[in-house]
Amino acid sequence: MSDTPDHPEPESGPPAAGGAQEPGLPERAPVVGWEGRFLEDFRVGDVYRHAGGRTITETDNIWFTLLTNNTHQIHLNADYAARTEFGRPLVVSTLTLAIVTGLSVPDVSQNAVANLGWDKVRLTAPVFAGDTLYAESEVLEVRPSRSRPGQGIVRVRTRGFNQRGETVIEYERTVLVYARAARPR
Repeated sequence: MSDTPDHPEPESGPPAAGGAQEPGLPERAPVVGWEGRFLEDFRVGDVYRHAGGRTITETDNIWFTLLTNNTHQIHLNADYAARTEFGRPLVVSTLTLAIVTGLSVPDVSQNAVANLGWDKVRLTAPVFAGDTLYAESEVLEVRPSRSRPGQGIVRVRTRGFNQRGETVIEYERTVLVYARAARPR
């Protein structure tokens, strides 16, 4: 970039990593952002209220229905759904599972090697377009892997609930998680 009125050359080099320091203050190291939990960070009995929520739109529901080839009319035919006990289209249950699982990733599986399974999935209330989902997870089990050094098994019970606090889904999920020292770099 040339030294022009619109783009003057800086008087000194670019600011240090992490941004410019105020004059007279000691230099600070950049703060590392949230990296998720590693195996040694999980404790049985801990409950994580996952940050944020996700409002489900009609478009989300129709696209997910199409992507998964779920042709049940209750999910994509408003006329049909109006004649059911629900009176309107239901959100596809596997979309509910996917969104609630996604809400839990930063706390549960950000450092996973792999998901090992979902068990005891229960859909306890209907979900509709316009509902906002939130989630929390309780740690049920933590143990080192017997066959994979530097990794371990974490099992959680996750509850998804709507904007009214009604539980809409519950399940247990088992995840293979890296120990901090064994994480990929």
